[in-house]
Amino acid sequence: MIPASNLLPIATLREAYLNGSKTPREVLSGILKACDETDPKIWIERLSSGAVMARVDGLEGKDPATLPLYGIPFAIKDNIDLAGIPTTAACPEYAYTPAESAPAVARLIEAGAIPVGKTNLDQFATGLVGVRSPLGIPENPFQKDYIPGGSSSGSAVAVARGLVSFALGTDTAGSGRVPASLNNLVGVKPSCGLVSCTGVVPACRSLDCVTVFAGTVAEGALVLDVMAAFDPEDPYSRPMVTPPEPAADPRSARIGVPRPEQLKFFGNDEAAALFETSIARSRELGWEVIEIDFEPFLEAARLLYEGPWVAERLAAIEPFLEASPDAVFPVTRKIIEGAYGLTAVETFRAEYRLRALKRKADAVWESVDAILTPTLGTPYTTAEVDAEPVQLNSNLGYYTNFMNLLDYAAVAVPAGFLTKQGMPWGVTLFGPAFRDPFLLSLAARFHAATGLLPEGHEPASAFTAPSLGSSEATIAVAVCGAHLSGLPLNHQLTSRGASLVEATTTAPVYQMFALPPSDPFPARPGLVRNDALGAAIEIEIWNVPATGFGSFVDGIGAPLGIGKLALSDGREVSGFLCEFHVIEDAEEITALGSWRRYLE
Repeated sequence: MIPASNLLPIATLREAYLNGSKTPREVLSGILKACDETDPKIWIERLSSGAVMARVDGLEGKDPATLPLYGIPFAIKDNIDLAGIPTTAACPEYAYTPAESAPAVARLIEAGAIPVGKTNLDQFATGLVGVRSPLGIPENPFQKDYIPGGSSSGSAVAVARGLVSFALGTDTAGSGRVPASLNNLVGVKPSCGLVSCTGVVPACRSLDCVTVFAGTVAEGALVLDVMAAFDPEDPYSRPMVTPPEPAADPRSARIGVPRPEQLKFFGNDEAAALFETSIARSRELGWEVIEIDFEPFLEAARLLYEGPWVAERLAAIEPFLEASPDAVFPVTRKIIEGAYGLTAVETFRAEYRLRALKRKADAVWESVDAILTPTLGTPYTTAEVDAEPVQLNSNLGYYTNFMNLLDYAAVAVPAGFLTKQGMPWGVTLFGPAFRDPFLLSLAARFHAATGLLPEGHEPASAFTAPSLGSSEATIAVAVCGAHLSGLPLNHQLTSRGASLVEATTTAPVYQMFALPPSDPFPARPGLVRNDALGAAIEIEIWNVPATGFGSFVDGIGAPLGIGKLALSDGREVSGFLCEFHVIEDAEEITALGSWRRYLE
């Protein structure tokens, strides 16, 4: 088993850079040496030492505190462009050398990240197995006889082996989630269009997503937050929007799970038991677990390879396939050439069926906030996949193939280990498009509860949901009383589209007083700063849309107002403070540290 300490936590590297105990040159020199000593099949092209150090030199004179990914090493799936380095999509005859990096890659480099190389993949990103590359199979770091998962095989293995802190993959049918499960990683598959696909070799252009492999949800969210941006050059790009429905509380969410008869583990009883444990863990987290009808999702999944979306794979490479058919991996070629028999009539029939299935699947969001499933049923050995390449690939996509067809976002997280196989196994939380911050918050809580957080990574309590390039500006507001989740004035936040970011505490400098009810307001707490007599007070931070912030503040009744609140981690955010003159007659409740405890 690969120890968690092999990973390269972003937070650890940033702290070392900030305090001067390490430099990017030292870190990258060590990484290049480790790459020399590790499975070469992870990579299709590694950057030379000179090229890497030239990028390190480019950080000279820049403040690491101002660049969120300063000196952080990363890998790029070789169907995503890096300027000056050939893009092959695991087909050497297809190779071209782009003059510019894909916008997603360019944004990471601008944020200080250092690319180490281009990683291996299932050729033309066609497959979930990681064995369909003429350039070899990246060795699974947990059990060498097992597949690494695909198509983003090299990216996942590079992170799992600690050669980079994070890596980019793509995900059309599960390629950013299946390898995450098989390598004990977090796999973040954002809403379609949230990250530009300009500079990405298409698999199914209308469904493709750029994804992130990382050790934790917080790292994946950070990387995604850097990449997320509207790209007018990508016709499928979409700006982040605030979902119209009120945000759910990540601490008391309604979580859907498939009915027992709709779950498949393909004979792996230990995986089935791990999913039952995951459901129990969800309840322990305070989530309400609700069984749902999973059939519309499963039928949509079957459309991906049985329907005309295979034709999109043909459209992406048809001229090359016709000119150089023998250059295409045999299984990949067989799959893509199957599109030649499809008709426009079949395409429209499938599109009509998909719309009907989406209407049925979307109806579930009236009763649940997110859905929890296995990421895959069971891992397979390379020998097993060689014997049944198509069927076992299909099995791996049982819980993933529908995701982009139905326009959902997803986060895959580790959930345990299969002791008989010696392999990691994970689950996925998914929801409607643009519910990404909420899903990331859920996934961070779940991962922390498993006890599988890698050494040196931040706990879930430190997780802050990212804005992801939202087209609507928000203002972070700290609340400590009647506006808390489930309390009488919380509707003033949710009705304005505010979303819960995190639960945390203030700096230990505030006294808290109980203010009596005064029509139309219920009893409320008042915070007054007193560095000598104060304590840390429990709060929630909510992102309030800027368009609703004015009316929210206007509705605050005296003696409360909005000022800057100091938090336990050194941040300052807008929050409720109380006029000093009223505390003479109010009951001090500072020692309780929480308005909820006072109400109890």
